[in-house]
Amino acid sequence: MTKKVYIRTFGCQMNQADTEIIAALLQDEGYVMTGSEENADLVILNTCAVRENAVEKILHTLDHLKGKRRSRPGLLVGVIGCVPQYYREKMFGMADGIDFFAGPDTYRRLPEMIANAGQGIRGADFGFSSDETYCGIEPARSGTICAFIPVMRGCNNRCAFCVVPFTRGKERSRPLLSVLEDVGRLAASGYKEITLLGQNVNSYSDDEAACDFSELLDRVALASEGVRIRFTTSHPKDISESLVRVIAARNNICNAIHLPVQSGSTRMLKLMNRGHTREEYLEKIAMIRGAVPGVTVSTDLIAGFCGETLEDHQATLSMMEEVRFDFAYMFYYSVRPGTYAAKHLPDDVPEEEKKRRLEEIIALQGSISGERNAAEVGSVVEVLAESESKRSSEMLMGRTDANRVVVFDRHGFEAGDMVKVRIRSSTPATLIGSPV
Repeated sequence: MTKKVYIRTFGCQMNQADTEIIAALLQDEGYVMTGSEENADLVILNTCAVRENAVEKILHTLDHLKGKRRSRPGLLVGVIGCVPQYYREKMFGMADGIDFFAGPDTYRRLPEMIANAGQGIRGADFGFSSDETYCGIEPARSGTICAFIPVMRGCNNRCAFCVVPFTRGKERSRPLLSVLEDVGRLAASGYKEITLLGQNVNSYSDDEAACDFSELLDRVALASEGVRIRFTTSHPKDISESLVRVIAARNNICNAIHLPVQSGSTRMLKLMNRGHTREEYLEKIAMIRGAVPGVTVSTDLIAGFCGETLEDHQATLSMMEEVRFDFAYMFYYSVRPGTYAAKHLPDDVPEEEKKRRLEEIIALQGSISGERNAAEVGSVVEVLAESESKRSSEMLMGRTDANRVVVFDRHGFEAGDMVKVRIRSSTPATLIGSPV
């Protein structure tokens, strides 16, 4: 009997890309993907461990699945990705009754582990690989308009707060030619946008081809003219003049850069082991904006990191005022066991104060985003329509080259169309308009 598999994905774009790889591996073994756990014989949770609340959400989902198993004794449940890799053997106590666990480098073993689970044999593999990039696997892509291509995995930076080196291992890159082959297939299949992914994508390096990320991005853009190219996530220390020149030179590379800063205080950046100062970050921003007119810059911000004073917090607010990020992902600090901060730095900002500081950051960014979006009212922008709007079936949602979200009247257009839209109003998160 054909087994139906439901994969629920938590967290980042890399996890979404991994889910497409896992689906391909399982389909090759005769499994069929389904969009609902109600129809599934096997439920797999592809998990995220970056923040504490993400882990809590996953544990809550597992409690829900335990109830399902009581009414459906044959249901198999697996937990994969960063949470089992991070907690390793502790997962057996945290999630009793789960049939198998697998870390991000062991997905090729999933068919074997699932077969064993069907025989009542519980399994786990938390191994790291120095070279696994899942090169050669054609993902079972979930869409036909936008696609992800992971070009490197892992991270060699040891930011004091971050679990990624513990969950994703050391950096390794895919060969240049394999990336270009994927790009060629996607372009030939009619995809309109490709995002190159990496935990620290700017660290990409194919030594045999003598190719760094700047060269890769240039080659990808040339191989896919007419297809939008994005990339994420970048580390400020790795943003180079050569990379910015490539972005400026190639029309199909999107004018949007996500550049996490975390804090506007040089003292905090040093404690976080970010490898740059406030001034160096501002110099990178000036270089980017000087070379790429109209570029949007987004960032990540952490409130209440270890030892953060009110002066440090004010430095973050002043950085936001100076840079005027287009949008930001904002969180308050939560201790992640095993990290440098957890071992060596006191978590001494009270939670209520963390939340208060975060609220100030969110309010300021909301104001800045609102002003920057309001400046677009009256302009005409080109939008790649991605889906029907949640507001109405008579509207579509898409993004501009600069990664601004636009909702617009449908007027006969469909997802996948490139549409010229005149912006008539805005919110801090969205532009609203009509086709020209």
